[in-house]
Amino acid sequence: MNLSAKLIALRQMPLLNDLTEEQLNLFAEHALFQKYSKNAIVYDLGSNPDFVYLIEKGSVKLGILASCGKTLTKDIAYDNEIFGENIFTPNPINKEYAETMLDTKLYKIPVSVFKTVIIQNSKFAHLIMNVIVTKLQNLEERLQNFVFRKAKERIVDFIYRTGLRKGIKIGINECLIDHGMSHKEIAFLTDTSRQTVARIMNELKRENFIHYGTGKSCKILIRDMNAMHEYRWVG
Repeated sequence: MNLSAKLIALRQMPLLNDLTEEQLNLFAEHALFQKYSKNAIVYDLGSNPDFVYLIEKGSVKLGILASCGKTLTKDIAYDNEIFGENIFTPNPINKEYAETMLDTKLYKIPVSVFKTVIIQNSKFAHLIMNVIVTKLQNLEERLQNFVFRKAKERIVDFIYRTGLRKGIKIGINECLIDHGMSHKEIAFLTDTSRQTVARIMNELKRENFIHYGTGKSCKILIRDMNAMHEYRWVG
């Protein structure tokens, strides 16, 4: 991809709205554009954090390896979002892995370039700090949900929040989510089991809160976002 095309694509990312034209050019000059197929490893545990990543299209799962040998999903990054941004700890090393969930297009920004812009631009630095803090808050809320909320409440809340973050509005109050996750991956993010996710998804479908077709469970249609918002507390 040539410089002009990269500059046009980066300019369309809301995350970079506070960058000056000079800083956008700096990102475009050094950014590496790369396409990944589904289930490809972007970086692995223990690797050096050489880049910060901006997603143009697709989704990326961020996970860790637990001491028991199981992999745990920490977060998922979608279109126009950033990951690998926590690069400010001493002697950094990737303590997570990043794996694509769909065919994905992204830009790899060298860490040195990213740090230069952070130092130059206080608004952008504040935005990145908010991204990091928000991710920590989400993990804390997930822990609280595990302790205080039932499995069904956690799954309903996850579907609703994914609709807010990733969904496409259809009609008056319907929302279509193309999330790319299996029941097993939803189970990891809601701290439940695959069987529980399947059972509750079927219940929600029967109760007409959601719809998904046979063989297309990676797409969920939320029938009414307002009703889903209320149901996540009383379901």
